[in-house]
Amino acid sequence: MSASAPAPLVMLHLGLGAFHRSHQAAYLQRLIDRGDTRWIIKAGNIRPGSDDMVLALARQRGSYTLETVTPTGERRYERIRAIAEVLPWERELAALRAAGADPFTRIVSFTVTEAGYHLDDQGRLDLAAPDVVADLARARAGAPGTTLYGALVAILRDRMRSGAGAVTLLSCDNLRHNGDRSRAGLLQFLEAIGDLALLDWVKKNTSHPNAMVDRITPRPSTPVVARVKAATGEDDAAAVMAESFSQWVLEDEFINGRPAWESVGVEMVASVTPHEEAKIRLLNATHCCMAWAGTLAGYRFIHEDAADARIQRFAHDYATDDAIPVLSPSPVDLAAYRDVVLQRFGNPAIEDTNQRVTSDSFSKLFGFVSPTLRDRLDGNGSIDSVALLPALFLAFLQRWHAGKLPYAYQEQAADLVLARAICCAEDPIAALAGQTRLWGALAGDRRLVAALRRASERVGSFIAAATPDTSVRPATSTRP
Repeated sequence: MSASAPAPLVMLHLGLGAFHRSHQAAYLQRLIDRGDTRWIIKAGNIRPGSDDMVLALARQRGSYTLETVTPTGERRYERIRAIAEVLPWERELAALRAAGADPFTRIVSFTVTEAGYHLDDQGRLDLAAPDVVADLARARAGAPGTTLYGALVAILRDRMRSGAGAVTLLSCDNLRHNGDRSRAGLLQFLEAIGDLALLDWVKKNTSHPNAMVDRITPRPSTPVVARVKAATGEDDAAAVMAESFSQWVLEDEFINGRPAWESVGVEMVASVTPHEEAKIRLLNATHCCMAWAGTLAGYRFIHEDAADARIQRFAHDYATDDAIPVLSPSPVDLAAYRDVVLQRFGNPAIEDTNQRVTSDSFSKLFGFVSPTLRDRLDGNGSIDSVALLPALFLAFLQRWHAGKLPYAYQEQAADLVLARAICCAEDPIAALAGQTRLWGALAGDRRLVAALRRASERVGSFIAAATPDTSVRPATSTRP
């Protein structure tokens, strides 16, 4: 940069994981490669932990290799340098707060996973969640926290005091209406701590665009590092791999500027809703369907699940019979999108694991599957195809409860308690169907219970045929 060149504008990212590096950072790199160097990323984590990848990325000054793989196995390598600074974690979040208070920072984005928003079935902040309770106390004492809201409050307090100006808060997670819902959670957090000055400032000086993001990105592994070394000669401990497909749809509601993303393939729209609904119900829900079923069948990888004709049929029938009807009419070609999604799942080079996709399954069942089931019942339609997904989830839980999963189930602690209670119930099907958190006003609905019983019989037959010697059959009952 020459002495007269203006300082670049900053996108501060919270949650420095693989998906951010394969997606948002890659889009900004496309701009940089076109000669547009007006924006950079500064990124760090809001939670403690010795993450080897983050340490490696810091040693490499934010630079790393992205490997992308097509469904036919063609690999491409590109160097990503969009992350100009890796910000170290420490309890006071000093580096993140300093970056957030810089007037050159115009966007604060975040990837904290669906469960990281701590929202209940009504979209309200769960003020009883242990992490939220702890962060409320920290925020009242003027200290930063480890939840999204605890970190944002600390950053935005410093920004308000420094007079750094308005800022866009951009969610990049698989959360329906993620901008609206993250804004609602933040405002509720501020109300709960009684910081009326910051509450008023946030209402006037922030925007929260809704966004839809899509790129299958497995957790980085040793083989990725070895392939990068062989292909590029780079010793890159922070290398990341993703599928070649990538999509980002954004509502154009940025309060203080943004990169020219539309020039590198980002879809800037007035409303992200139809794209978001198609992605969540046709990709995310079928992804979970395959991972739950594949685990029960003894598979490790998503592409193995996709190669099983029975599992393909489960996913295809759910999408065709129940999801597409409730999404129609749509500006998205839903049948074509369904077919592309199922083809993407079959990419063996991705080696995406069932363990990764089944993590935080309660949040995913609520966010990805329940809406279609509720919409179908509201329209008095059949739910036999969509009901198979919660039935698969219940069988998955029962296998976990019996200690027979081939991997550690990664779930929020409170949800693991709920999972035990469901599995230990006299009638696990009724216990699952009775969860208000999952089904809202339809919890315990006789149509839901009956459909889950029929679906559980199908799942039992599937398991018996797939793994007759080691399976745990889902609980069934003769009750109506």
